[in-house]
Amino acid sequence: MMIQNPILKGFNPDPCIVRVEDTYYIVVSSFEWLPGVRVYQSNDLAHWEHCTDILTDQVDLKGNPKNCSIWAPQLSYADNLFYLLYTDVKSTRRPFKDVHNFVMTAPAIHGPWSDPVYLNSSGFDPSLFHDEDGRKWLLNALWDYRMVDSNKSSGIVMQEYDSRQQRLIGEPVKIFDCTPLKKTEAPHIYKQNGYYYLITAEGGTGTGHAVTVARSKQLSGPYEVDPHNPMLTSRDRPEFPLQCAGHGSLVQTPDGDWYMAHLCTRPLEGKYAILGRETALQHVYWNDEGWLRLTGGGHTPQLEVPAPIGTTFSAGQKHSFVFEDFFEGPVLNKTWNTLRILADDRWCSLSQRPGYLRIQAGESIQSLFQHHVLAIRQTDHHFRVETALEYQPVSYLQMAGLLLYLNDENYLYAYVSYEEGQGKVLRMMRCEADIFTLVPHAITLQEDLPIHLAVEVHATQGRFYYHLGNEPTWTPLFEKQNISFLSGGFTGNFVGIAAHDMQQFQGSYADFSHFLYHGQDHLSS
Repeated sequence: MMIQNPILKGFNPDPCIVRVEDTYYIVVSSFEWLPGVRVYQSNDLAHWEHCTDILTDQVDLKGNPKNCSIWAPQLSYADNLFYLLYTDVKSTRRPFKDVHNFVMTAPAIHGPWSDPVYLNSSGFDPSLFHDEDGRKWLLNALWDYRMVDSNKSSGIVMQEYDSRQQRLIGEPVKIFDCTPLKKTEAPHIYKQNGYYYLITAEGGTGTGHAVTVARSKQLSGPYEVDPHNPMLTSRDRPEFPLQCAGHGSLVQTPDGDWYMAHLCTRPLEGKYAILGRETALQHVYWNDEGWLRLTGGGHTPQLEVPAPIGTTFSAGQKHSFVFEDFFEGPVLNKTWNTLRILADDRWCSLSQRPGYLRIQAGESIQSLFQHHVLAIRQTDHHFRVETALEYQPVSYLQMAGLLLYLNDENYLYAYVSYEEGQGKVLRMMRCEADIFTLVPHAITLQEDLPIHLAVEVHATQGRFYYHLGNEPTWTPLFEKQNISFLSGGFTGNFVGIAAHDMQQFQGSYADFSHFLYHGQDHLSS
């Protein structure tokens, strides 16, 4: 049986994999989306499900710029505890990085999780190595603003962590410099056959991304780099379907096989990674010289890898995502995500009108503070979403609707609003690379009818549709849109529903009756 890559589709970057007894867990970065640190679980490495999200009200992300916030979590297990490390990034404006590293613990993956304990701010991508003697060591990438070229990642530092005192002790020690690939980050250490193996990401998170492996007989080094470095990369195969391969972590099965989870993208037309950075899995082994190698040979990631012995697959198994929410409560489905703030009854209610989701309007669509949006990851290159809302705006400053959203500088929004002399209308706005445009035409709507909105995406082309009340026919909303601009940065495209009121904050609300996402295998076309 073969596992098809990627195993986690859509925005699921910077994977860290660990096995606890018979269960595998992967945690991924969440950046400005909450809940933070999404956790997936599997019993066979082939079938994965969203298990939980760890960070909720322990973090304050309001005002954090795009592509900042929660970076590169690391999950480990020791002393009958889960350890989670993560970075809260407040700014990446060159030449500095304001990055704060924390650790949390829990007896079970669902918690209860301890409050975050601050560690340091010298760099990002923290991880914790649990040595055989019981000592624990914090690793992180070291950022040096003094370096004159674009590479300011100067290597990996290590410092001892005292779990009883919950603080770092001793002094940090630099254990690894960058190779010529530069931009060294994402350190993980594994003990194997008498060696400490340091696995890092290098080359940046774009097309030059790679996995570098080095080893040492001593934890503090010096570390010898794999003579055939990089161990994994797509940098020399620009035509290959899986690009940006890097940021790897290892896990061993109960039968002794080894696998590496790593980051990848699937760019359309060779350059548009609209789904964002995803998670793939590679089957690896240790060769006679003690170096890590892909079982498929070379250093190019494989599109499919052998599953562990005994893994079974259902006939006709689908590989696309279906999500249907009719807002029947009493709690919000865990698939939903919000921007920088958590969904709560103050602005997102399933009880104020049973059978509907009521979104109290927040600040503008470009707000970094109170943006009242609920969204899910785009996981398929071809999909359709449908929703319906009831909304009574009285100002052009009030709006609610359906949006495709990468970040506050790149989005498409089909929305219900109000225009003087015209009344309730349907409009569309577009922001591409921070350049805002408004479709000049507004469609007049009947005041008392629900508005049904849909968007259908095929690769880099998207189109919105609408109909009123119980009308059976969908009408195209304006022209097709090229959505290739909804790619880039550290996140991926989301599709969601929202309400905004820049006249009287929280003075209006929209009621949504349903939200349906159907991936490509389920489109009727």
